[in-house]
Amino acid sequence: MGRRILLITTDQQRFEALGCNGGAFAATPHIDALAAGGLNYAQARNQSTVCMPARSTILTGQSIRRHGVTSNGIPLPDDAPALSHLLRAKGFKTALIGKAHLEPHAATDFFENLAANRGDTGPHRGFDRMELAGHSGRIARSTFHYAKWLNETHPGEVEGFHEYAFQGAPSARDGGDTDAPQVAHNPIPKELYHTHWTAERTIAWLSELDDADDWFCWMSFPDPHHPWDPPMEAAVKFDWRDLPLPAGYPGSPEKCLDVLESKPRHWREWYLGEKRFAFEVPPAFVPAKLSADAIREVNAKVHAENELIDEAVGLVMDHLAGRGWDQETDIFYTTDHGEFQGDFGMLFKGPYHVEGLMRVPLIWRPAASAGLAPATLSQPVGHVDIAPTIAALAGEAPEWMQGAPLPTDSQTAGRSGTTTEWIDEWDGNAVTLRTFVEGGRYVITEYGATNVYDGSEGELYDLAEDPRQWRNLWDDPARTGLKSDLLVALRDSLPEGRETPLEKIASV
Repeated sequence: MGRRILLITTDQQRFEALGCNGGAFAATPHIDALAAGGLNYAQARNQSTVCMPARSTILTGQSIRRHGVTSNGIPLPDDAPALSHLLRAKGFKTALIGKAHLEPHAATDFFENLAANRGDTGPHRGFDRMELAGHSGRIARSTFHYAKWLNETHPGEVEGFHEYAFQGAPSARDGGDTDAPQVAHNPIPKELYHTHWTAERTIAWLSELDDADDWFCWMSFPDPHHPWDPPMEAAVKFDWRDLPLPAGYPGSPEKCLDVLESKPRHWREWYLGEKRFAFEVPPAFVPAKLSADAIREVNAKVHAENELIDEAVGLVMDHLAGRGWDQETDIFYTTDHGEFQGDFGMLFKGPYHVEGLMRVPLIWRPAASAGLAPATLSQPVGHVDIAPTIAALAGEAPEWMQGAPLPTDSQTAGRSGTTTEWIDEWDGNAVTLRTFVEGGRYVITEYGATNVYDGSEGELYDLAEDPRQWRNLWDDPARTGLKSDLLVALRDSLPEGRETPLEKIASV
């Protein structure tokens, strides 16, 4: 019997999106079942709040300062030490199905952008098979296998997708009911949507394997990342008019500004549309003009997308059960980063180290033969620990991985906290952040000296007193000692970097 490992990721999904993590809207019974039968890490955080750095950390087990993908637009070198290369060298069959985003989408001379048009499914980057999907079925906006398949087999279903055109003119379909950005009503049947396609292509690859094969599959869903255009047959379940505003929304633009007043100035400048600090935000979007109804509509679409992801996970679990593999497959579930979804009156993500963007779902449902008792664990863990855990299942985690295998019970010694970093420049505005979250309670962020800040700025929050991170304690005289101790812990926890930085060649 072979060793079987399935890594499931989503894109831009909040921790509380899942029922097992307190989610009250989307039904996620299949993912909840993985958590109930395995290890649910309640204090898991990413090492970057944007796609390419986070995904590179998941694959390599290295911090962004070590693997070098410090921002979107920096390709992870093909020959970078990676879990996929390690497992393939050990004889594992390997596949990545869905969204990869280890290479820039804005540049065309990379495998991810060229493979579909030339009929290529690998091998590449240590994966025997790569079948790729992005956020759209429009071939003009997506050069991946899914869009090519949809255009060739169901061309009449293409136009329902949002155009996903950040730097061009707004989509003619933009707005939904409330003029919410990046929202569209998509009439496509859910069986033809990229979530279902990703599950079906995963099942197709699994069907080619023998019982004795060792295999590793990364099944990567593009949702619930914007644009928010799920099939209407799923979206109609959630009427935005019936949804409450998120707890992290202060209540009005004026109240949002009151909350942002204590934070470093780029928060306020972005909220008012005065400056941009990340490519990932549409250029015409001004958070201060975002209506409460638009926030509700975005969240309604997100809930629908989360339910579709759970349904797709169920399809794959049914296939594993049909092969008799379910109980002897190690299954990991996480996302790359979160989404504001109305917190602070904002959408999308960027250089803002708050729980809505840093804290991620992380579940490991071990193979039954491991004999591990199900538990919800509170040790601080991160994306950097996923690859070492999987490598250990296949033998031993190599020294070049900077993380450590995930704890398996409440008695296992763990780190005191996790680090998250942002290193990027956009539109002439450079921001560097390094954050330490201690024990799931204190969040401290130190700002680097750039053309935006002089290096004296920062943020400090006590999540026990202020879970919404509305009160920045950085300049509170009563917290001087705490701040000093946390800064020492932050600096001591920063991992070793690389000698030569990688070049940023594109924007996303």
